Amino acid sequence: MTTDKRDTTITLRVSQSEKLAWQAKADLVGMTLSNLIRQAISRTKTWTVADKSLVKEQTRQIARIGNNLNQIAKWANTYKSTAEAVEIIQALRLIEQSLSRLSTTQPSSSNHSENSNDVS
Repeated sequence: MTTDKRDTTITLRVSQSEKLAWQAKADLVGMTLSNLIRQAISRTKTWTVADKSLVKEQTRQIARIGNNLNQIAKWANTYKSTAEAVEIIQALRLIEQSLSRLSTTQPSSSNHSENSNDVS
């Protein structure tokens, strides 16, 4: 909570039903509508245009990797009687776990290369 004096007003246009719904939420938790809105805004993440394009590129790259993994998995399932296929399936599981962790992380500011490492 801030110790600054709140001496500035922000005007926000909402519909009557929105205001009533927000007021009901504030009443349920025993706070003022202003406090509810301040808390909601302070928890909101904002994204710059650069962040959005980075996330879009990361999503595109993850999708391409996923497509390649599906092709490899299809091959491995077709030839699963060979020892190499068993090793490939184990590697695919590790890659899948890594991709899952990657897809749930925040966008980073690291440099991204235009090169793709397609396996197909």
